[in-house]
Amino acid sequence: MSYAPPFQGDYKSHYAPPQGPPPNQYSALPSSSNYPTNASTALDTNGSFQGGQYRIDHRDSNTVLRFYLQPGAEIKGKPGTMLAMDASVQIKGKLNFSLKKLVTGSETKWKVGNNAFLAATLGVTRTIKGQGITKALFSGEGLVVYHVDGQGVLFVQSVGAIIRRTLQPGEQWIVDNGNLVAWSANYTIERIGAGGLISGLHTGEGFVCRFTGPGTVYIQTRNPSNLGSWIRDQVPGGSA
Repeated sequence: MSYAPPFQGDYKSHYAPPQGPPPNQYSALPSSSNYPTNASTALDTNGSFQGGQYRIDHRDSNTVLRFYLQPGAEIKGKPGTMLAMDASVQIKGKLNFSLKKLVTGSETKWKVGNNAFLAATLGVTRTIKGQGITKALFSGEGLVVYHVDGQGVLFVQSVGAIIRRTLQPGEQWIVDNGNLVAWSANYTIERIGAGGLISGLHTGEGFVCRFTGPGTVYIQTRNPSNLGSWIRDQVPGGSA
């Protein structure tokens, strides 16, 4: 089975540098020790789970998730994202951007944005729960989010790349409200006044999520709402 999110993205740019020494007019890049190590950089291209295996192909903007299932094995997938399947595979249920793998454990409970879920192995439990009205209006995730726990592998999608940040106890991280993908840390909503980089260009103000560790936060590099507005502005009559 092959799944592709509407907007696929990778949480690491798959770039192969040219071979040989750099030209003389360019200075050497800083060593990797000068870069932060808190972000995830491993490419989880292949893996296995109880009942099958998965493989991630065509990384970057055209990522495809493939499942190889043993007889009787099951996976859960987001409706409308399947590209193709073997004739022996059966679909149950009603059919109506990077890709990232999250390994869930019994002691870790994740919250996933309502548009970020792509697929999960059978041991992952996904429950729809409501948010308070303040978080619903200003977190960018709406009235409901998925609460995920259990044992297994969860795949999420994004618009653009996915960045991971692990927070230590008491450590804080501020995220634009439209860039959330998944998180296990608590957060509060704060208003940002006009003039800041995060504030909205049209309203002069915006909202951010202040996360406090311990926990892990996954964000996407593109804001879906802003991207949609930009696309509409490029179409004649689209912004009317």
